[in-house]
Amino acid sequence: QVQLVESGGGLVQAGGSLRLSCASSGSLFNFYTMGWYRQAPGKERELVADITVSGTTNYADSVKGRFPISRDAAKNTVYLQMNSLKTEDPAVYYCKASLHTRQYWGQGPQVTVSS
Repeated sequence: QVQLVESGGGLVQAGGSLRLSCASSGSLFNFYTMGWYRQAPGKERELVADITVSGTTNYADSVKGRFPISRDAAKNTVYLQMNSLKTEDPAVYYCKASLHTRQYWGQGPQVTVSS
C-alpha cells in the first residue's frame, strides 16, 4: 500500500508561482511512475505531467514550459513547480503513483488563481 501526502496548494495571483509536493510512504517509490493530474469543476480529471523512474517526463500541452515536474528519490517526493499561473489553471491537483495495474492517489490540494 502506498500513501501519498500532498502539500503546497493555495491562492496565487495570475503570473505567480506555486510548488506542489507529494510525499510517498513505503520503500517502492523508485519503482513508480509519478504524475500530477487536475480536475476543475464540471470537467474531467486530466493529466498535467508525469515522470518515470528513469526521469522521462510527459506534459499536457497547456502546461509545457510552465510546470516542470521532478522527483527526489532520497525524499520519496515528487514536485510540480507551477510558474506563470493562468486563470485557466485553477483546479484540484492530484498526485498519482502507478506501477502496472496499481494506482494510488493523493487527496488533492486546491489551487486557485486570482486575476
